[in-house]
Amino acid sequence: MDCSSTINDLEKVSSLPIPSAPPQPQPPKLSSNMDQPFTTTGFPINVTNQPNLPRLTATPDLKSPVPWSTGLCDCCDDVNSCCLTCWCPCITFGRIAEIVDRGSTSCGVSGALYTLIMFVTGCSCLYSCFYRSKLRGQYFLEESPCTDCCIHCCCEECSLCQEYRELKNQGFDMSIGWHGNVQRQKRIAERPPAVQGAMTR
Repeated sequence: MDCSSTINDLEKVSSLPIPSAPPQPQPPKLSSNMDQPFTTTGFPINVTNQPNLPRLTATPDLKSPVPWSTGLCDCCDDVNSCCLTCWCPCITFGRIAEIVDRGSTSCGVSGALYTLIMFVTGCSCLYSCFYRSKLRGQYFLEESPCTDCCIHCCCEECSLCQEYRELKNQGFDMSIGWHGNVQRQKRIAERPPAVQGAMTR
C-alpha cells in the first residue's frame, strides 16, 4: 500500500467536524387543526350533565335588562313560598335578604328587623323594597311593572313571592341560606365525574 495515499486518507478524516454532543430528539409536531396539546388525565370528563348550580356572581353587563323568570302575580307557581309569605312574611324576607346580602346578614336578623319595623311603623315595605332594588342590580332584572317602591307598597306579599321564586330559579336552595348554598356548590364541584360507558364482559 502507498504510504502517501494513507496519509491523505487520515487528513480527510481528521478534517471532518466532530459533534460536541449527541443529537437532541425533535419534539412532536401538532396537527394543523390543533392549537395546543391535550393533557391526558385518565379520568373521563362529562360537561353535559353538570347540575344546575346557583349563580353566586352577578350577571355580566348586558345591553338591556332581562325579564323576571316569573310574573308578579304568579304566586301559585310555588304554593309553599306563597303560603309561607302569607303567614310569615318575615321568614320569606329574611331568606331573601340573606341571599342578596351574600351571607353578611342572617335570615333571623333580617326577619326580626322586618318584623320590628312592621309593628312599630307599619311601613316594612320601605325596607323590603331596598332589597328588591339590590336583587335587580345583581341579576340585571328589569324594573317592572312599576318602580320597586310602588310594587312593595301596593303588593308586598306578591313582590316577596316573586323575589323568592327568582332566587330559587337562579339555583338557590332558600331553606339553607347563603353559606349552605356555597358549601353545596363546593361539594358538587369537587365530586368526581361519573364514568360512562364502562366496559362490560
